[in-house]
Amino acid sequence: MHDPNEPFENTRPLDVLAIAAHPDDVEQTCGGTLIRMAEMGYRTGILDLTAGDMGSRGTPELRIKESKNAAEHLLVAWRQNLRWPDARLENTITARMTLAGVVRRLRPHVLILPYWAGRHPDHYRASEIGYEASFLAGLTRLEEDTPPHRPFKILYSSVYANVTPSFVVDISRQFERRMAALLSYASQYGDSDEASDLFPSHQEIQERLAAIARFYGNLIGAKYGEPFSLKECIQIDDIVSMPIRSI
Repeated sequence: MHDPNEPFENTRPLDVLAIAAHPDDVEQTCGGTLIRMAEMGYRTGILDLTAGDMGSRGTPELRIKESKNAAEHLLVAWRQNLRWPDARLENTITARMTLAGVVRRLRPHVLILPYWAGRHPDHYRASEIGYEASFLAGLTRLEEDTPPHRPFKILYSSVYANVTPSFVVDISRQFERRMAALLSYASQYGDSDEASDLFPSHQEIQERLAAIARFYGNLIGAKYGEPFSLKECIQIDDIVSMPIRSI
């Protein structure tokens, strides 16, 4: 596997890039999809905006280390952390310009962002910054040392949003590997007395995520699934070969 810690400047273009607010967000929301895409031969990557330094458990250094272990399970070709302030993400021009520069260097074809509404401000701020930075990244005069680039498709991981997804990816074969990636964060999901009133047990988190994935999998007749939302329509050219029965 390619070194997931390779600097922005040296990496080859990515087919799929997932941007998340915190380490372990991707593992909970679209990790199975990243695994499936990597198994299909696509080059995938993850950009975590913060190291979760305001979390009740673990340290930023530990969580970044755990994210590198998780990256191996996710089969990603590249993963980095911008170390922006946790719980204090702001959609500023500085943030947008910085992320636009990253997008121009990584040149992803598909960008996965958190859903645009949610409980945690960092999540919907990450979505806002990611979208607006991607627009800026396509401006020719943004900077001189990198060519303009915009992702062709932006997907929003909607697993924790109470919305009907635009589509669901079958991750039945990838689910156990996705869980292994999540459980790489022993500081967050290992059984511990620290902040035990806020964190579910190791067994409980497995059962919860399995139940959620089973729900979305059931929508498409699969065992496990991950949901996504789009802001635009999808073109269908052959209505006879469309998957999923209506009745």
